[in-house]
Amino acid sequence: MTQTFTLRRQVEFNHCDPAGIVFYPRYFEMISAVVERFFSDGLGYSWASMGLLEGNGTPMGDISVRFHNPSRLEEWLTFDLTVKRLGRSSATLIVRCSCEDEPRFTCEATLVHANIKKGRSQSWPDTARRRMERYLTETETGKTPA
Repeated sequence: MTQTFTLRRQVEFNHCDPAGIVFYPRYFEMISAVVERFFSDGLGYSWASMGLLEGNGTPMGDISVRFHNPSRLEEWLTFDLTVKRLGRSSATLIVRCSCEDEPRFTCEATLVHANIKKGRSQSWPDTARRRMERYLTETETGKTPA
């Protein structure tokens, strides 16, 4: 059964334009924060240990966001993250944002596990890969895991 990593956060003043609506670049910061918490809390593979201790990182290879409805100051947003695809050294994540079941945006983002100094992709560590598989929504054949 697929797990979903969930994070809730409130829309703050610094996220908003003068009309009190989330300014769309702030959503990208929120996506980054959700992904960082996923690696740290969901996988036990924090960006700090990955980068500072191992010399690796997860640069963004591709990102696409579909905005559905605006979010406003002080609303509580729920971010649900799953893994759509898991490759040797990359992963495609789906982040869905909602407020009280009303969709706000859907994001598809592909990250690459890379050696920072060499600037080259590097295989996921076995432990991180196994933990990420729990969030995988499709197998390589496109079928949902049992």
